[in-house]
Amino acid sequence: MEEESKVYALYKKLLNKYGPQGWWPAETPYEVLVGAILTQNTNWNNVEKALRNLRPYLEPEKILALDNETLMELIRPSGYFTRKALTLKEATKWFLEADKSKDTMELRKELLSIKGIGRETADSILLYAFDKLIFVIDAYTKRFCDYYKLFKAKDYDEYRLFFESNLPRDLELYKEYHALIVRWGKDFRRKIAEVPK
Repeated sequence: MEEESKVYALYKKLLNKYGPQGWWPAETPYEVLVGAILTQNTNWNNVEKALRNLRPYLEPEKILALDNETLMELIRPSGYFTRKALTLKEATKWFLEADKSKDTMELRKELLSIKGIGRETADSILLYAFDKLIFVIDAYTKRFCDYYKLFKAKDYDEYRLFFESNLPRDLELYKEYHALIVRWGKDFRRKIAEVPK
């Protein structure tokens, strides 16, 4: 299939250029969940500040024991801290109760039922925390598809299914490809910023 070879060839090109990215920067599945929620609508530097504040509490039971005001203050650097604190508490309850052996799409449906968790966040949690085979789509991925004239869609899941149907079903490849696209996107954005107007 022509598309498959192009999508996979671009993966190899990125890997050759940037090398393995070694994502996600977290020690436990729960930390991935926390990071995925905090990184919404902000940059990773702000998330790191919030995670440093949370370091003594980065266990589900400890997060649930915090009162909302304290949790909000701890995650304030990540922005939207009022909403994120509530989402984090609900997602933490889910994390403790969920049957992680369930089908990927069942778990995804459960995550999406939590207010404040959208498809990108849910898929990041599934891929990086629970090793579920699902491709994460973000703004960089859409820009990547447009730049290389791979695929144009209106819907998140159309992009996700495009990648999933044009790549080998390989967990580490999905993780690495997403991380490489993010790296490409940051590099691309930096180059555009350097061009004089």
